[in-house]
Amino acid sequence: MSTSGDTHGYAVIGAGPMGLACVRNLARAGLPVTGIELHTDVGGLWDIENPHSTMYDSAHLISSRHMTEFAEHPMDDAGAAYPHHREVRDYLAGYADRFDLRRHYELGTRVVSARPHAHGWELVTEHDGAQRTRVFEGLLVASGTLHTPRVPGLPGEFTGTVLHSSQYRSPSAFTDQRVLVVGCGNSGADIAVDAVHHARSVDLSVRRGYHFLPKFVAGRPIDTLGGKLRLPRAVKQRVDAALIRALVGRPSDYGLPDPDYRLYESHPVVNSLVLHHLGHGDITARRDIAAIEGRRVTFGDGESAEYDVLLLATGYELDYPFLDRSDLAWPADADAPQLYLNVFHPERDDLFVMGMVEATGLGWEGRNQQALLVARYLAHRRAGTGATAALDRARRERSREREDGGYHYLPLARMAYYVDKQTYLDALSAHLEELPADPVGAGRVDAAQVSA
Repeated sequence: MSTSGDTHGYAVIGAGPMGLACVRNLARAGLPVTGIELHTDVGGLWDIENPHSTMYDSAHLISSRHMTEFAEHPMDDAGAAYPHHREVRDYLAGYADRFDLRRHYELGTRVVSARPHAHGWELVTEHDGAQRTRVFEGLLVASGTLHTPRVPGLPGEFTGTVLHSSQYRSPSAFTDQRVLVVGCGNSGADIAVDAVHHARSVDLSVRRGYHFLPKFVAGRPIDTLGGKLRLPRAVKQRVDAALIRALVGRPSDYGLPDPDYRLYESHPVVNSLVLHHLGHGDITARRDIAAIEGRRVTFGDGESAEYDVLLLATGYELDYPFLDRSDLAWPADADAPQLYLNVFHPERDDLFVMGMVEATGLGWEGRNQQALLVARYLAHRRAGTGATAALDRARRERSREREDGGYHYLPLARMAYYVDKQTYLDALSAHLEELPADPVGAGRVDAAQVSA
């Protein structure tokens, strides 16, 4: 192990869309940046060849290409409205090539640990079995939120095959099998549809209701409709819910429970094919699992059936294994770190959690705005302009506030870092206006002159 006494600028952990946006914005701001990525190339989970990817063969974007893309690097207009994951991987590789981002990265490198240091953050990294210790001025954590599977305890012992959706790659695994998919988020719905064409039978177990949205309305991606007129929250919920009912009906029309919450209070399922197959009897709706004995599963309504495969589409735990939770302002009773704008630490000005945000329609450009704000913040801190005073006050005083736009999100772990898109973008924009792109041109201000 070698140790350097020098400080090495800023470290960005991850080379998925968020990590790439961080490196792009820091480099553009003239800040020294080192990207650290476990895989041997960029793209994060969108590179299915990445052994740490949770991607599956049939996966596509669930938001349309123009609602997902980076503004300065548009997706090909000739491409699919909802690109396949290999198209997305190539798009991200093109983004990295366009802005020469790979030269900033140490690929095939694992972050063993990150600890606070008197001059920033001490990172221990490992490459080809050799460890290296360095101190960085600041740390941007962009390692993603979809890499540690949430595996619930089962009420009994299942003697068939149990898979988490993170382990799923191809529907060939279901050939001639009796399959029970547990959970109906977007991945669960996709996988159930995949299984229809290979399995002997496919059942779908859900414990609560979901709102289902079609991917297309009148030939257009659903997320490209509206937006020109900004409706009050309650009005938008009623209008959009009425439109969805007119288009696809209620979940109970297909044997599923109806949601007991309003549209947009939990992440919707953007998949109408699963309803198609439920309506045709290709998939059987089941209630929550009550008991398991061998291959027999009993459900909450008393019905039971036998299965060969349990596919757990039960989501992911928010996890930053190289960091201590106490360093993340993450209370023991909270499902996520308590950070201003889901990014800024209330006490430290050198730690930023990037991409820990979900919002319908936010896309990668919304996350790029995160990265731009952090890059400007760091550039102004370095230049000593004093322009960060308002943001510093906000991160100290408002870390427990949430940009929810008045929506009452369900108290679920996966919703703990959900925000309202427009409210969130407005907050980012307001802080960006406080921080000119050129901190040198903004002038230098003595910190004592700035009110805390």
